Amino acid sequence: QAQLVESGGGLVQAGGSLRLSCAASGRIFSINTMGWYRQAPGKQRELVATIIRGGTTTYADSVKGRFTIDRDNAKNTVYLQMNSLKPEDTAVYYCYANLRQSNLYRPLDYWGQGTQVTVSS
Repeated sequence: QAQLVESGGGLVQAGGSLRLSCAASGRIFSINTMGWYRQAPGKQRELVATIIRGGTTTYADSVKGRFTIDRDNAKNTVYLQMNSLKPEDTAVYYCYANLRQSNLYRPLDYWGQGTQVTVSS
């Protein structure tokens, strides 16, 4: 099996910064897209940012210019640098990866357990 483990969440004041990390481990043949989603209380889970293996990124409009996603393919790790944080960024942040466990298997989606990010005003 493969698993994703996030770290780096916490409490920060508005205007502050946090850096999230997510490491994929276990049986992994290749990882396609990695990314971050978030879910605030009472709201649906939403896309924050994604990055494909070659480095192309996408961002939600609400975080463009403030958040940066990158990845280290050698370490199977994806990062999310969050700057100029706002109270509306408060949510549980989930790591995502679309990966193959073998060249014989089709890619599947995997999710981390989530890490809480709280931004105080």
